[in-house]
Amino acid sequence: QVQLVESGGGSVQGGGSLRLSCAASLASGDPFSYYCMGWFRQAPGKDREGVALVFTDGSYAHYADSAKGRFTISRDNAKNEVYLEMYSLKPEDTAMYYCAARRGSCMGLAVTAFHYWGQGTQVSVSA
Repeated sequence: QVQLVESGGGSVQGGGSLRLSCAASLASGDPFSYYCMGWFRQAPGKDREGVALVFTDGSYAHYADSAKGRFTISRDNAKNEVYLEMYSLKPEDTAMYYCAARRGSCMGLAVTAFHYWGQGTQVSVSA
């Protein structure tokens, strides 16, 4: 019902920045504004972890401690897109980054709280 396609990953040096994008296709016909959107990441050998989420109307965002002050999540409901701007990147930010959607209100930044997932985009940060 919901297809998510991430883009914008790449390789950067520490201290650099990247902007990730996620485009949503909604076969159900629901407006994009019905969905809570989030970004997650998974490093090799580690569990998938939440990075940030944004409310359906974009009025509020919540960040993991690792992302606070460096990452900004935003959305454009007219374009069916959500973004993650990342600044002051560190080697420990290296991971596959996933866009996720939950129909309805946001219920926290847990993997189990989201229903739909993209295929991911790789972010690699060198020292």
